[in-house]
Amino acid sequence: MLHLVHMIERRYGPARGRQWVVRIAIASLLLLALGAGLAMSLPARAQAIDGKAIATRALDHMDAGEYAQAEAMFNADMAKAVPADKLKAVWESLPAQVGKAGGRGDAQSMQQDTTTLVQVPLHFEKAELVAKFAIDADGRIAGFMIQPAQAAAPPATPAVAEDATFSEREARVGDDDRALPATLAMPKGDGPFPAVVLVHGSGPHDRDETIGPNKPFLDIARGLAAQGIAVLRYEKRTKARPQDFASGVFGVDEETTNDAVQAVATLRGIDGIDPRRVFVLGHSQGGMMAPRIAAVSGHVAGLVLLAAPARSLLDIVIEQNRRLAVLDDQKTSDAERDAITALIQQVRSIRDPATDAATKTVMGLPAGYWRSIDSVDPVAEAKSVALPMLVLQGARDIQVVDADWQAWRSGFHDNPEVTFKLYETLNHLAMPGEGEGNLAEYQQPNHVDPALITDVAAWIKAH
Repeated sequence: MLHLVHMIERRYGPARGRQWVVRIAIASLLLLALGAGLAMSLPARAQAIDGKAIATRALDHMDAGEYAQAEAMFNADMAKAVPADKLKAVWESLPAQVGKAGGRGDAQSMQQDTTTLVQVPLHFEKAELVAKFAIDADGRIAGFMIQPAQAAAPPATPAVAEDATFSEREARVGDDDRALPATLAMPKGDGPFPAVVLVHGSGPHDRDETIGPNKPFLDIARGLAAQGIAVLRYEKRTKARPQDFASGVFGVDEETTNDAVQAVATLRGIDGIDPRRVFVLGHSQGGMMAPRIAAVSGHVAGLVLLAAPARSLLDIVIEQNRRLAVLDDQKTSDAERDAITALIQQVRSIRDPATDAATKTVMGLPAGYWRSIDSVDPVAEAKSVALPMLVLQGARDIQVVDADWQAWRSGFHDNPEVTFKLYETLNHLAMPGEGEGNLAEYQQPNHVDPALITDVAAWIKAH
């Protein structure tokens, strides 16, 4: 699903970094990727630009509410894309999302071709952000974005314990130069074993689906392998090979479906795996796409849908922003309302056939990509494949919510081949917590609920 709070690096740029990558880890209200095409063919006098001073002056204007003055520092393309009112909506939405501002850190500057790139740490009560600027050779701001600060490197994947009942080994999904690195967790003993392919949520995830200090897919893979089920987890293409998306022409099948189908084929060909009992466990957007993966593959024994949206993702994007706007103070500010209105307009543009498919829209992604997502009807596609399913949902999930859970239940309530389990304390990552769900808990070390993993293992063994 659309992990709005950890939809990372969703603008796929050329390999040399001539387009910045948008990294979203709080909410689309928080970000607004401002500007594109940040490296330009301009005179070589860019070296003389004092990028730090320019970035600091722009931030000073925004802090003072002087958005017209900040806009005046933009180049023509930026001023057209991000006029003062849009800049105001984004900047004034930040405190509602991440608390009171607490000052800035030291600016850092570097040269990339003729563009000066500047990063300024922004301290807030609930999060550490960074303002990123691209400044052209004329001293004009050609690109600007706000994103979560680079977190400390996630903890390394720990080695498998010597007394574990399973082992892990490197694998690959695919057999050419576009193959994806993967890890196979294999139970010890005599097979053949049932097996599972793990399919990530949105964003360029690694094989452990690392989010902050947490590794949901690592927990699930090793938890299932310890109970006699082989698991294949792999680097998502948008993580391992972003260059494959440099053309800007792609859809959700190129992002997710095709590699997952290949992963199923890979598992089925491994010695010790029962090729008739290969399952797909999809998390969030991966759960939404799981029925299509099964349909394309034709060799999937059943589906486990974890926090899977059942409705249009574009509608959910708007809904999530409305929910997040009131999460802290139970009201929507004028700035938040303006940002939501702008988002609604973008969604309308995507759905307008007159909009060119290459037009950058929500999250800086092309309209064609969002149309490919908007065409997915997960409930209908699940009915079409008619496979056994286990549908799992956390009651504290603030991203995929009760409306999605009820849509799945409504679609399959009378189907004996579909099992539903709701976990009162779990969030979107299937990790336990207390009280209302919130964004900050994703950055707190935790683990997938062992009871959920046991439920998945028992269901797979029964099928």
